[in-house]
Amino acid sequence: MKCNVGKTEQAIRIGIGFVIILVGLYFRSWWGIIGLAPIITGATRYCPANAILGIQNCKVENKH
Repeated sequence: MKCNVGKTEQAIRIGIGFVIILVGLYFRSWWGIIGLAPIITGATRYCPANAILGIQNCKVENKH
């Protein structure tokens, strides 16, 4: 899997994922499980939707 999620997007995804999980726990709803998706895509820095849409937010590090 090639990186297609940038550092800023990674932090936002993980934050939103935790908020979704907390809201699901607060309302005692299984819908909070949906929060795992942004956490996983943020942690792995790969998003299948970004790959399909051709979105590349991951900056390539140049090593000389």
